Amino acid sequence: MAPQMQGKVALVTGGGSGIGRAASIAFARAGARVVIGDVVAEGGNRTVELIKDTGGDATFVQTDVTLAKQVERLVKTAIDTYGGLDCAYNNAGVEGSAAGLVECTEEDWQRVIAVNLTGVWLCMKHEIPAMIKRGGGAIVNTSSILGLVAAPAIPGYVASKHGVAGLTKEAALEFAKSNIRVNAVCPGAIQTPMIERTLADGMSEKELVAPQAIQRLGKPEEIAAAVVWLCSDAASFVTGVTMPVDGGWVAS
Repeated sequence: MAPQMQGKVALVTGGGSGIGRAASIAFARAGARVVIGDVVAEGGNRTVELIKDTGGDATFVQTDVTLAKQVERLVKTAIDTYGGLDCAYNNAGVEGSAAGLVECTEEDWQRVIAVNLTGVWLCMKHEIPAMIKRGGGAIVNTSSILGLVAAPAIPGYVASKHGVAGLTKEAALEFAKSNIRVNAVCPGAIQTPMIERTLADGMSEKELVAPQAIQRLGKPEEIAAAVVWLCSDAASFVTGVTMPVDGGWVAS
């Protein structure tokens, strides 16, 4: 990937594995300095190592996106370490337990909403003022194909990802005059630890990719490429979009 983000500062949550790790590496390869947040220190530190091994610059901050003080510290680290914040990928998320709407526990519902939706709101709440000080910026949130369509037996996940899609549009409208673009990616079935857990629970890969016209699991790097493009100047007229990167799932 050409260095289209030279001198930029990028923040990635959930950067310790899967799509978040791939996006962190893609930002670094594009020339950005990267601040990585993840609740799991081992994964986040490993992502930093992978970036530094190829000559990039990255910093890790252990972060629970459901805790405002930790999110505030994450953004402050970007400012203190690299001088500001230009783009952010709010990606941290959990799938929750597989259970119907009635069987879903309050604890599971609250956890999924807290991480997937409130976490995105808290991140933008602290990222946007930092971007305004820089004269603008770009944000990408991770929604999901299940933020555009639904599936049974995962009510918290479906509700949270639809919420991210709506919150993304609201923020795009509210901050366009501040030169901040806000978009979301909606991944289909991607080869990540989350999908591996789904497969371990008994669903076959064939069943998982059945809704996708491209009959295979997507790669984290394929989502990362879309994220970096949305944050780059090449997407300067794109805001408020919930972009499926789904192998044709919603086209069917």
